[in-house]
Amino acid sequence: MAGRAENPDGTTTLWRPAGAAELRLVEESGWRRWPPRLPEQPIFYPVLNEAYAVRIAREWNVPEGGSGFVTRFHVDTAYLRRFPTRRAGGEGVDELWVPAERLDEFNDHIAGRIEVVAKF
Repeated sequence: MAGRAENPDGTTTLWRPAGAAELRLVEESGWRRWPPRLPEQPIFYPVLNEAYAVRIAREWNVPEGGSGFVTRFHVDTAYLRRFPTRRAGGEGVDELWVPAERLDEFNDHIAGRIEVVAKF
């Protein structure tokens, strides 16, 4: 999977920028699941590199909610091959698109915990 950070243990590393409200729900799950999408959010889109996640957290989450967080997590690589990668802008601005109705299934393939790697 070009552009994806595949690991020797059969997982792929993904990042997700999050606001405080979403992060609180992740914490309530024991740092193991992403919360359901809102009706106006048909796609769950983790990103493929940390730099892009940092950019979103700083430029979108902070102005919108006063804080932004970057999370990192690992998902079974074979499972991820079901989902398309979309370029949302220039080089390195890549997202994985997971339909909202498949988020529970996606969460079941997270290996380990979701961790916060940056706060703004």
